[in-house]
Amino acid sequence: MRIGGLALALLLIAGTAAGQTGVAKYAGEFLAIGVGARPLGMGGAYAALAADVTAGYWNPAGLAQIDYPQAALMHAEQFGSLLNYDYGAVAFPFGPSASLGLSVLRLGVDDIPDTRNAGLDAAGNYTADPNLFTRVDPSKVTYFNAADWAFLFTYARRHDADLSYGGNLKIIRRDLGDFGAWGVGVDVGVWYRAAEFLTVGANLQDALTTLLAWDTGRNELISPTLKLGSAGRFEALDGVFVPALDLDLRFEDRRTASILNVGPVSMDPRAGVEYTFREVVALRVGYNDVKQFTLGAGLLLPKLSIDYSFARFSTGEGRLDDTHRVSLLFTLETDEYRRIAGE
Repeated sequence: MRIGGLALALLLIAGTAAGQTGVAKYAGEFLAIGVGARPLGMGGAYAALAADVTAGYWNPAGLAQIDYPQAALMHAEQFGSLLNYDYGAVAFPFGPSASLGLSVLRLGVDDIPDTRNAGLDAAGNYTADPNLFTRVDPSKVTYFNAADWAFLFTYARRHDADLSYGGNLKIIRRDLGDFGAWGVGVDVGVWYRAAEFLTVGANLQDALTTLLAWDTGRNELISPTLKLGSAGRFEALDGVFVPALDLDLRFEDRRTASILNVGPVSMDPRAGVEYTFREVVALRVGYNDVKQFTLGAGLLLPKLSIDYSFARFSTGEGRLDDTHRVSLLFTLETDEYRRIAGE
């Protein structure tokens, strides 16, 4: 019942928070996990590399670089099987220079036991006071889910062959037992090819500060996060090396949780390297914003990429279960669906 006790505590927190409003540190943390096993295998250093359907999350401007419709799926069991994390996205070119996309993310703990109405005291009578519980009647236990959803509607446009810009309209839904919240936010990004071997990108997430309105009366504000990235491309050893470096800047006073901070502004680097052998097999290594090393691999088939990433998480009290992520990226690469060239 460890999860049930934690869930009950969260419910009590949500229920007693009515009427409060303010910037909630980590309120948007589920949006920082990342999507796609390729980017996550590189530590999430992807703001300058995002040029496929996953750009809807990493940098909406990069979505303008696709020339064919694409779809992506990912499933991950965070920290073993404690959290289920799922992602799906579709994108397609629109006219000669624009792209449209939809991304859906869900992070949830399912089938959490609720023992609030199932406790028995020493005399065998039902009691609502958990301090008097001596045992639990399994027939009275109910179950609920705690889930966070995000829906990203993306528009991106090419200014020219080397420069694109884009943005997301982001809708958030959070469910915690009997309580729920809605939120609306905006992301804006830019992607630029500075040289044939170098790209740079920037993505300002929650650019206008995202409001989460709980039905308890509590309002939470998600402050902006600025992602800055650069990526190179070098041919060697019968393949291609792609090093990438990102920097996440947050503005919610994460003094103890960040690698570096200047007052309330925290800075967390992400770094990754990918080696692709003859455009068939890819190997990846990275370092992410939560100070963990990541590994990954990919198989590039015609129209389909299959990617895997691995991360090992630890705390000051020990190591959590390993996290495995598998994703698929499908490209409808036929002349019939190719972007229309010219104006």
